[in-house]
Formats: sequence, C-alpha cells, structure tokens
Amino acid sequence: MKNIAIIYGSDSSEWKVSVKSGEFTASCLDGDRYNIYEIFARFGVWTCVAFRKDGGQRTVLPEDSRPEVDKTDFSIELDSAKVKFEFAYIMQHGTPGENGLMQGYLEMIGVPHSSCSSFVAAVTFDKFSCKNYLRNVPYVKCAKDIFLRRGQKPEPAEWVKELGLPMFIKPTDGGSSFGVTKVKKEEDIVPAVETAFKEGVALIAEEAIAGRELTCAVYSDGDECIALPVIEIVPHTEWFDYEAKYNGLSDEICPAPLDCKSWEMVQDASRKIYRQLGCEGLVRCDFILSEKGLYFLELNIVPGMTSASLVPKMAREAGISITELLNKIIDSKCC
Repeated sequence: MKNIAIIYGSDSSEWKVSVKSGEFTASCLDGDRYNIYEIFARFGVWTCVAFRKDGGQRTVLPEDSRPEVDKTDFSIELDSAKVKFEFAYIMQHGTPGENGLMQGYLEMIGVPHSSCSSFVAAVTFDKFSCKNYLRNVPYVKCAKDIFLRRGQKPEPAEWVKELGLPMFIKPTDGGSSFGVTKVKKEEDIVPAVETAFKEGVALIAEEAIAGRELTCAVYSDGDECIALPVIEIVPHTEWFDYEAKYNGLSDEICPAPLDCKSWEMVQDASRKIYRQLGCEGLVRCDFILSEKGLYFLELNIVPGMTSASLVPKMAREAGISITELLNKIIDSKCC
C-alpha cells in the first residue's frame, strides 16, 4: 500500500481553514489502497499528527510524541520504523501550498503530488499574473485593474477615473477574502490599500463587475479535462466575503440555474483555462456572468475540501464520491 502524506496547515491567515480541508480529505482517502499520514506544516515545522494504515482506524498522536518530518527524504520515524512518503496530497491554502514553494520542494526530491507544477502554482497564486495569461483569450473577459506594490503610493482620484466605483482592492496573493475590501468612496481607498498590504506585498484594485457569481471545478483523469457541475453563489452579505464563505451567509446553488448555453460556456471556459495555464490535479475557476459576458475572477489550485465546501457539492451532483475523485487525481499523477 502506498504511503500518502496529506499536508495541511499553512503559513497564511487561511491555516485554520486548511486544517479542516486536510482532515476531511484524509478521512475520504481510500484506506484500502493507501496508508494515510496527516502532516501539519506551519512555519517550517512539519509533524505527523495522525495516521490511518492497513485499512484501520484513524490514530491521533499525542502532541508530545508527534514525529517531525525529515525533509531530506520526506519521511518520518514512527514506532521505531521509517516511513517514507511516496505521494503528497497538498491541502495547504495559501503559502507554501498554493504559491509553488511546497510543489518545488516535492519536485526537487522526486515525490509526486496532487497539485500543479511549482511554476504554474506561482503564476496562478498571484491574481495579477494569472489574469495576464488570460487577458486576450476569446472565451473569458478580465475586469480592468491597477497593480500596486508595497512602497508605492495609491492615486485615489486616478483609480476612480480608471476603474469607477465601487471597486475591489485585494492582495494579489491571498485567499478566503482576507485583506479584501469593497470600496464605494474615494476616501476609503487608502485604508483599503493598508488592509490589503497586511496580507501581502502587492495588490490589485479591480473594477466591480455586476452579475451572477459562478464557480466550476476541473480535474484531469490522465486522459482528459473533466468539468464538474457549475454552482451559483448568492451571498446574503453584500459580496462573497469571509462571513459568507465560512459562516453560512450564502446560498450555494448546485446545479446553477443556468440556460444550456451559459452552462456550457462556463464549463468550456473552465476547461480552456485549465489547459491555458497548464494546470494539473483539481482546480476551481471563479467567474462573474454579466450582461457583457463571462468575467474571470480567480483560479484556486487548492480549493476548499470540507463536507460543506463547493467541490464536494459539485462531485455529489455529478454522482462522484469524494473517495473516487481523490483516487482519480492520485492515479493521474502517479502514472
């Protein structure tokens, strides 16, 4: 049986969400096919917190006896025996699991993993870079934006002239809506910039596109890109912020109530974006469907994975169990 490490926790504000995603993923992995080890990784300290092997029950290790990962060969010592991991399922939201650092480490030591390549992860994690790969494609539009690095000063009047109001100001390399502000007044731009810079070293100010928020996940089974059913997100808050995402303040309608043409357009755009960016494993594409067309919002290469998350809802609608979906992803990366 292959030894699989589920890596969760992260160095970002999303680490608690990552733990929930990682624990759920570990619980859904096929215990008849894999020995499963849960690795909590945060700020360079990687420890095995639980395991499930030989088809048995999950064992949680006491805090004072959790073995640390030997990063020279991606292994641990457990019960006086060395366990070398043969595959890594990355469930770290934010750095280092989404920006290419974890992928780069695994690539250097020759361990296959569930995610995109380190280069693709780096490109897609940065919202500005990712949009630049898609600005001129015919199947999706990109909202106008302005890029700013820490140390540069915003120009509120120019931003309003260029983007209009309202606008969104967001860190380029964050997730779960941390550091994101919907700005309605010019005088609120500078505080929003300061909020974004608390989460990252660069930001984008982006015109707000009115429309229906849609999301679609895509994965590769080794032969083709498969798009899962589309979900429409209707937040109870003004926009799909942290409260709406994680505290139940939104309706996530699956399948999305779209006409056939719009449904096919979203799935087709998701598959094309997957190929255009060179994605692997499972990713989720977020869009706004407006009167002017389909706008790309962002791409998530480590989408949330709990029983209440979007991807499991899509899988259930498609008639695919999470265990089957995870098996497909692992098999596609281990060939």
